[in-house]
Amino acid sequence: MGKRQHQKDKMYITCAEYTHFYGGKKSEIPKSNFRRLPFDHCSLSLQPFEYPMCTHEGIVFDLLSIVPWIKKFGTNPISGEKLEAKSLIKLNFAKNNDGKYHCPVLYTVFTNNSHIVTNKLTGNVFSHETIILSP
Repeated sequence: MGKRQHQKDKMYITCAEYTHFYGGKKSEIPKSNFRRLPFDHCSLSLQPFEYPMCTHEGIVFDLLSIVPWIKKFGTNPISGEKLEAKSLIKLNFAKNNDGKYHCPVLYTVFTNNSHIVTNKLTGNVFSHETIILSP
């Protein structure tokens, strides 16, 4: 019962109290295993496509995967909105002699970082630079 009995009553939280009692800094933040899907893969089966189809939002599916889904559920598996088979766009990719997809105008090979666009009416797939350069 000395005179200094309330000396440790502070109006703030110390660094040690914060780390030990209130969480503080976590030692390791778990990293997620996020990887972007390659452009030549189906968004439903996550496998390379054989017959690419595209929605108006730009989501690519394989015909063999999306048609049974639409018959069973009638929705877009990504967004959950109503989807009809006739609203899908058939994509026409050009391949070079090595079997890689490329732009039919500039002949640049598509990579996972390429900006790819399609013509909604014909379904032809081009590089974004082609659309910008054309008058």
